[in-house]
Amino acid sequence: MILIVGPLCSGKKAAAMQLLHCDEQELSRRAVWDVQELAAKSGDLPALAGELARYEAVIATEVGGGVVPADAEERAAREAAGRLCCLLARRADAVVRVFCGIPVVIKGELS
Repeated sequence: MILIVGPLCSGKKAAAMQLLHCDEQELSRRAVWDVQELAAKSGDLPALAGELARYEAVIATEVGGGVVPADAEERAAREAAGRLCCLLARRADAVVRVFCGIPVVIKGELS
């Protein structure tokens, strides 16, 4: 599994299509995205990470790089997203951060 992370609208889906050599329709079968939203609703992050790791690519938007929300629920959602990404990164064969449309490998190798 390849974990792809990066800021909102940074080109993560395009990078996933390039890395998996597929179009957007095929990507929807081989990858899952916006997993940070799933983390916020999950009561069992390790189980969620196990389910998500079955995909060829998992795409997460970075949510913790800004002002800390005053709302406790929003802070908990961001923490869950970060913890999920840590669990996924441990399982991943490769971790790629996309910034300004440029994919940078931070773990493993891409073939």
